[in-house]
Amino acid sequence: MRMLNGVIGRPAAAVGGFYATSLDSFRFTFRRPFPAREFVRQAWFIASVSILPTLLMAVPFCVITVFLLNQLLIELGGADLSGAGAGLGVVREIGPVVSALVVVGCGATAICADLGARKIREEIDAIRTLGLNPVHRLVVPRMLASTVVALSLNGLVILVGLVAAFGFSVFAQHASPGLFMANLTVLTDLRDFGVSELKAAVFGMLAGLLACHLGLSVKGGPKGVGEAVNQTVVCGFMLLFFTNGVITAIFLPSHS
Repeated sequence: MRMLNGVIGRPAAAVGGFYATSLDSFRFTFRRPFPAREFVRQAWFIASVSILPTLLMAVPFCVITVFLLNQLLIELGGADLSGAGAGLGVVREIGPVVSALVVVGCGATAICADLGARKIREEIDAIRTLGLNPVHRLVVPRMLASTVVALSLNGLVILVGLVAAFGFSVFAQHASPGLFMANLTVLTDLRDFGVSELKAAVFGMLAGLLACHLGLSVKGGPKGVGEAVNQTVVCGFMLLFFTNGVITAIFLPSHS
């Protein structure tokens, strides 16, 4: 029984701690003064380490997806609908997923490592000693910065992905340029782009919160920091795909 309580209790405590950090972050978001300088600094940092990996991931992801969709359309005799397939795949799924993967893999891990290093150097305790709240000073600007950067990266991925899909479909698979552009909005519209931006915002926010929570919960010195960074990547990807499934299930019926 004691072993069972340990197996169930540790994950439950970890999830409870994450929710507590999230609730505190939402509560302190509206507290003044807002740490604007830290927000700008973190947003610039996350963007600087994420833009290049985003571009490098967006092109192959989009090209592979469009290639498979076009092959299916060719087999069904609907090659002229290649633009519709590209818009559907890039806008609805590839944009927010690639943005979130990069934010988790680059930005969130750096945030976790930074806060974890501050934790083992007892800087977090020093902040509390000064009468300041670490969630307000450190977590809130990083959460908002991660959200804003994920939104921006989503738009960048969609733009780059559609251009790459157009070039590959037209020059490699000999699709009609005019029909590609004409059918681009057959299955997607502004509502789909709005859902895509919502996904990116939620993914970015969760990535920032998870990284901050694990960074502030580091124990065991430098080894604990490395373990927290690994947990950020694994848990971030799991949380990403779970949340993506939930949001897709909620908004997909509205387009049927």
